[in-house]
Amino acid sequence: MKEKLLTALISPVIEDMGFVLWGIEYMPQKNNAILRVFIDHADGISVDNCADCSRELSGILEVEDPIKSAYVLEVSSPGIDRVLFNSQQFARYVGEHVQVKLAQPVNGARNIKGVIDSVDGDSIVVTNEVTDYEFDMGNVMKARLKPTVGGVKK
Repeated sequence: MKEKLLTALISPVIEDMGFVLWGIEYMPQKNNAILRVFIDHADGISVDNCADCSRELSGILEVEDPIKSAYVLEVSSPGIDRVLFNSQQFARYVGEHVQVKLAQPVNGARNIKGVIDSVDGDSIVVTNEVTDYEFDMGNVMKARLKPTVGGVKK
């Protein structure tokens, strides 16, 4: 899987710069692939941080050449409505609102909005007014936090 190779290449560079690699999205397309790298830091992420990481990553990606076709490199903060890439990230946000797209339906649904109820290993439970949805992290196509401000979902 291309994401694993890219993560192994990118992670040490990001960590050496003092940041956390939050996740990677690699989207091959007909003419230009997109490689999105999300970085995080306890003090937040600035535009300059993204630019510095982009320069460093461009160098290593040019030398190692893991993507043979043309691609666009984007480096950004995960943001308040961050994508969740693994079960540890789900566990960090238990009690928060989330929107999840599953590969295989659970309780008849592939698109779930609710609150992260619990995480046990790779098993995740999201609850809403309809039911509890228990699924494995391997079934998640995309998950994104849906933060609330003053009790109102954004």
